[in-house]
Parts: sequence; structure tokens; C-alpha cells
Amino acid sequence: MLWSLLKILVFVSLVALLAFGAGVLMETAGGVQVTVAGTEYTLGALTSVLALLGLMALTWLFLKLLSLLFATLRFLNGDETALSRYFDKGRERRGYQALADSLMALAVGEGRSALSKAARAEKYLQDPALTDLVVAQAAEMAGDTRRASEAYKRLLSDQSTRFVGVRGIMKQKLSEGDTETARQLAEKALALRPKHEEVQDTLLRLQAQAEDWAGARQTLATKLKTGTLPREVFKRRDAVLALSSSKALLAEDATPEQQDQAIEANRLSPDLVPAAALAARGYIAKGKPRNAVRILKKAWEAQPHPDLAHAFAEIEPMETPGERVKRFEPLLRLKPDHDETRLVRAELLIVAEDFPEARRALGDLVDRAPDARALTLMAAIEKGEGGADALVQGWLTRALSAPRGPQWLCDSCNHIHADWMPVCENCASFDTLSWRRPDTPEYSSATGAAMLALMTGASASVGHGPLTIIEPELAAPSQPVGPNPDGPEHTDATAGEDIK
Repeated sequence: MLWSLLKILVFVSLVALLAFGAGVLMETAGGVQVTVAGTEYTLGALTSVLALLGLMALTWLFLKLLSLLFATLRFLNGDETALSRYFDKGRERRGYQALADSLMALAVGEGRSALSKAARAEKYLQDPALTDLVVAQAAEMAGDTRRASEAYKRLLSDQSTRFVGVRGIMKQKLSEGDTETARQLAEKALALRPKHEEVQDTLLRLQAQAEDWAGARQTLATKLKTGTLPREVFKRRDAVLALSSSKALLAEDATPEQQDQAIEANRLSPDLVPAAALAARGYIAKGKPRNAVRILKKAWEAQPHPDLAHAFAEIEPMETPGERVKRFEPLLRLKPDHDETRLVRAELLIVAEDFPEARRALGDLVDRAPDARALTLMAAIEKGEGGADALVQGWLTRALSAPRGPQWLCDSCNHIHADWMPVCENCASFDTLSWRRPDTPEYSSATGAAMLALMTGASASVGHGPLTIIEPELAAPSQPVGPNPDGPEHTDATAGEDIK
């Protein structure tokens, strides 16, 4: 209210001053005489002031018109003027509106509409760094890969947008299945933006698929350096890569340097079962059984696994069954109630022909978690105790339809793998395999091929470990108990008619 009152007072003061000035001019004698074409004009004081103000206004208007004329001539000549800036501003406004409409169409999934609006924005704005990315994304959504590729290639010419172009072409190559070119582009993208987490993960996955273990370890080190990977996870995955490298080297005749890589993998992650088994075998080859025992005990304490027992059995391949039972006892005491411990102890006792103790070792396992391995061991116990053939065959029949127990499963897609590997063969995920029981129905076998092989003798070897005591004769193919979620139907080996 005070501000309104103040404005009224100022306005009244100005009117009063103008009225006072006009009154003074009217009372002032004299004036201005102007002669035009022989005619003399006499102007009073007030008239002279008004004429002077009018002359000033006309002069200002003339100068403005003259400036407009020169601006028009420069505009027609192509120079930047106020007129050109005016029209540019209008075109820019329409371009940004078209760009906004294109982004909205992208957000709702209307690829064709987004592409047309992006092309309109490109026409108005004429700024490739701003519109080419939208054009590329709209073209990809509309299925026009050629136009999207052209837009990404245009982005490569500018250093500020080069990374976006390389990443876009990389993703196109991935969708086309050209993983080798995609890996090379991912390396270039990572060189441009070392801290970009998506590119780091993509490159690591592609390097693992290509078995470029040295490059993958460098990428993993970059993730640690840039802070996109915790140190604990880095140690685990670095061990996985070191293990993968050593497994590739140990596929042929192992040299001491190659055995050292396996030992290094175990040092990086002592609880990684494949690394522990491989490192133990490396120490066995070097004639250092104590080191192998220490590694296997530490890994067994973290997670009992058949591969660890295989490696433990290889330390003394020529021992008698009784000696083997005694030697295994310190290992089995680490996890006495674990299912794997029960199975290993039962098999060792079967080898030593202590069938009642083997039955006690299994305990309630055949009722609580029956699988092909436990049921086949139970059949061996019945056979060893002189049980009826019908009873033995009953256990083997149950083993035919029983699950195979814990296996290497991918945590991402639940695909079952016969052996551990760093990359899932189904979904290409890196370091996602874990040893556990499948949640879905599976195909099973009672051949005993998945059973732990822990003994020596003249019996045939089963699987990839030492010789086993159970050698079922092949009879009939096993029957599936449910759909296999990971691939086409298949059958395993069959249950035997007799246990030798």
C-alpha cells in the first residue's frame, strides 16, 4: 500500500512540474523565428520546445529506419544480423520442441514417430552432437540399423562425442553376434572412458568368453582402480581368472611355471574349490604333499566338495583301503555332519569292506536327501552285507529316478554344468557358478559316475578321479523325471544290474 501511495505521489509531482514548466514557458517573452521559402514563422517559447522535441523524435526514427535498411541488406547478403538472429531463434525454438517430442516418443516406445521428430529436430538445429544420438536411438527402436549406424559413425568425428559413437557401434555388434569386433570396440571405449562401469563389465565378459585371461585381469584391475568393484570381489574374480588361465595351461603337460599359476589362483581365493584342487595337484606334482594337504583342508572347511576328496586321494595313490580311511579322518572331522562328508566316509568304508560302519556313516541321508550317489552306495552296502538281489535292485531302481545331488549351477539362469567354468555356457555370465542342488527336476543316473572315486585296485575308473569301487554294468537308459529347463532332453548312463 505504501508503494502504491509513493507511485501516486511521484506521478502527481511530475504532472505538477510539467504544468509549472509549461506555465513558465507561456509567460516567457520572445521565441524563435524560422524563415522557410520566403515565409517567416515566429514560434513562442513553448512552441519552440515542442518543435525541438518533435525534431529529435523524427531524427531518432530516421536513424532507426536507416539502420533497418542496412540490416536488411546485410541479411540478404548472408551476414549475421538482428534479423538473422530473430529467425534463428524461431528455428531453434521449433528444433528444441521437435527434439523434446522425439525424446517423449522414445520414452513411450514409438520408434517411427521418434525417428521422424528426430529428423525434424536435426533439420532445424543442425547440431549433430545434439541430435545424432537421438536419431541413432530412434532408428534402433524403429529397426533401421543402417541409419542408426550412420548416426553413430557421425558421432565418431567429434572428440566430445567419440565415446558415445564407439559405445553405440559396440552394442550394435553385440546384437549382431560379432563378439570379436565388439571386444575391440569395448577396448577403445574403455580407453576413452576408463571409469565407465558398463563398458568395463562388457569388456570383461567378452574377454572371458574369448578366453583372453590376461586382458580380463587387466580390465578387472581397472575396475578396482576406478572404484567400481569392491576389493573382496576383486580378489575372488582375479582368482577365477588366474584359475582359468592355469587350467588352460595345465590342459597340456604342466611346467613348474604353469603349476605356479594354479597355486597363485588358490592364494587369491582359498575357498574357490577348483583352484584348491588344481593347486593341490600342482603341489603333488612338485613332491610337496604337506602343502597339498593344507590347501585341501582349508578349502574343505569352507565347502566340502568331491573334487577336493579326489585331490586328497591322489596324495597317496598306493595306500591300502584301511590306511586311506585313517588318512582321510582328519579331513572328514572338519565338517563331520556335512552330507559330502557322510558320502565320502561311507565310500571309504565300503572300500575297506566295513559295511555296517558304512551304513552308520550314511545315517538318514537316503531318507532326508536321497540322490543317485547315496542310493547307489546303499545298494553297495546291501550287496556287501549279503542282502537279497531284489533288495539291491530296489535301491538301484530308486537311484534311476533320483536326482544327482549338488552340481555346478549358474546363479543367473540355473543352467547345469558338468564341470566348473568361469563363464556360463548358457547365458555367458561371468563367475556365477555355485555348487548346490538344482531347484528344478533333472535327469539322473545310477551309474555311480558322479560318485566320489577314492580308492586303488583293479576296478575300472569312473569319471575324472581315482579308481572307484563301484562299477555298475550298463543295462537300460534312465528315464527323465521332469522337463529339463536348460536344453533338449537327454539321458545319462544307466543303473547296473550288479555291484562288483
